[in-house]
Amino acid sequence: VQLQACGGGLVQPGGSLRLSCVASTSTFSIYDMGWYRQAPGKQREMVLSISSSGGTRSAGSVKGRFTISRDNAKSTVYLQMNSLKPEDTAVYYCNAAHFSLNYWGQGTLVTVSS
Repeated sequence: VQLQACGGGLVQPGGSLRLSCVASTSTFSIYDMGWYRQAPGKQREMVLSISSSGGTRSAGSVKGRFTISRDNAKSTVYLQMNSLKPEDTAVYYCNAAHFSLNYWGQGTLVTVSS
């Protein structure tokens, strides 16, 4: 499975971005999908995840600001990011997991700066 993420860019504090990740698989619906991020000098961390049944989990730092959704018909997972802060600056990666299967996208850079 190949994952292609896009939508990153430069945004001012308080702004919004929507990331998309398209998966090259016809069995997208069976995968638990997640967005992770890695800031310079830091470890990769989970941001938000959505299970194959639609349940979501989020990191405390993004609660109330970021939301995750999926469109199984388009094999796409989205990350809507609102009220962005400079500390949200990172490379954002999408992930697809199903039992022992685990795939990563190439990452898309989000920079929050004035």
